[in-house]
Amino acid sequence: MAQGSDSNDTSYTTSPSPGTKQGSTDDMRKVMRREKNRIAAQKSRMRQTQKADSLHLESESLEKENAALRKEVKRLTEEAKYLSTVLSNHEPLCTGLSPAPSDLLYSTHGPFHQHINVPHYPL
Repeated sequence: MAQGSDSNDTSYTTSPSPGTKQGSTDDMRKVMRREKNRIAAQKSRMRQTQKADSLHLESESLEKENAALRKEVKRLTEEAKYLSTVLSNHEPLCTGLSPAPSDLLYSTHGPFHQHINVPHYPL
């Protein structure tokens, strides 16, 4: 239970005998302060609940995105392995038919590389 909300606390229900008007004003201030505090605490709890809900939704969204990215990484890794195998199988055919590697330029246009013979001119 919150401090100052003890049901046995009679300090706010009894007013001092010499100045009943002063005691009544103090009692009213205490009641107003407690009501204001109660409302503030309620709002605070509501904000805390909303923040927790928001974080939970964000967490679920990030988990879905993470799973999708892991799936894409797996697919790209498999594709890289496949392309590496294709390249390994293609290289012996390619180098056996063409001049030394220093005489080749590789074009980056299109899905396959092209071999271009570069002539050597005497200096």
